[in-house]
Amino acid sequence: MKIKNIIVVLILILIGASCITKFIPETNEDKNMLVVEGLITDHPEDNVVKLSLSMPLGGRANIKPLKGCTVTVTDDKGNLYYFTETSTAGTYKSGMQGITGRKYTLHVITRDILTKNYSYYSLPMEMQPVPLIDSVFYEKVTIAEKTTERPKLEGCQVYLNTHDPAGECKYYRWDFNETWEFRLPFGYPKNNTCWISDNSSAINIKNASLMSEDRINRLPIRYISNETDRLKVRYSILINQYSLNMDEFGYWEKMQNVMQDVGGLYDIIPAFVPGNVFCVEDPAEKVLGYFSVSAKTSKRIFIKDNFSGIVNLYGDCIRDTIYGTGPIPNLNITVWILEQELYARPPYTVITDARGCADCTTRGTTTKPYFWDQ
Repeated sequence: MKIKNIIVVLILILIGASCITKFIPETNEDKNMLVVEGLITDHPEDNVVKLSLSMPLGGRANIKPLKGCTVTVTDDKGNLYYFTETSTAGTYKSGMQGITGRKYTLHVITRDILTKNYSYYSLPMEMQPVPLIDSVFYEKVTIAEKTTERPKLEGCQVYLNTHDPAGECKYYRWDFNETWEFRLPFGYPKNNTCWISDNSSAINIKNASLMSEDRINRLPIRYISNETDRLKVRYSILINQYSLNMDEFGYWEKMQNVMQDVGGLYDIIPAFVPGNVFCVEDPAEKVLGYFSVSAKTSKRIFIKDNFSGIVNLYGDCIRDTIYGTGPIPNLNITVWILEQELYARPPYTVITDARGCADCTTRGTTTKPYFWDQ
């Protein structure tokens, strides 16, 4: 009888363990919160403010752009700058150019956000000066030594040096835009050479206020592994250096912790990171994001070097070889020509059923960047 009872208990435990229900904790967070991403610099370029709505906890992580808003920026001299919504929903641009030492305030009026037309404002943000970037350089990194089975594997680490002789910039932030050329390893495709550009996503900040000298050497900016084709032909990286005040540095530091720690139920969640934008009608309403005002300096380098062991992303492209010059009978799929040799005996055509093997525009663009021949 005891054995029978033990078996019943074990069966119940197994049944209970196999029934897992997704747990979404109840919170008092709004179903949707305004998210502000704004940056004003001292360069004569398009300054951008992006507005969107956050998704509720447990929902799909889709971006929900906020259209039809009125976006303006004022400075402490009484100037007013209008931002125009672009063809990209929720993105607003202005050609204004900031001036160091002035303070700028963001103003947003929403339309039909949760059936409410609310207005939002940022704290006045002073544009801090920023020093020039002294140098940007790279070093090869050995990932694995050569063996009898494979070649030596190499990556690349990009570094930055900077310093502020005036001692005015104590808090820094960096981001970058990278561009690389890649080519299909086949001679026939018309779209054989393309370029790809990508923006940084990691937060890179530095507090220089506690240093005896405002000098930063060998700051790691970008590590490039051998698992991409970025280093295959030619690579370029444009690094932007921004000045921050102490409050904004604190915001980015908290966001950096969020990106590193999120993953469990009791980790920090982004809604708890306070920004600098507030609601006029309801001061208790939480607004995510930050309106940044910063001077900016930039520096670009190109890398064209031989790196051993770079992955071949097109190693599995070839599918079949057709001999002869006539049409291919009974073919019910779309094929792409990779190579063609009509003067060989017998003549042949190499084909694939994957467009990406014969058309580089599936990954990039055939339009050469304006800076590529520098």
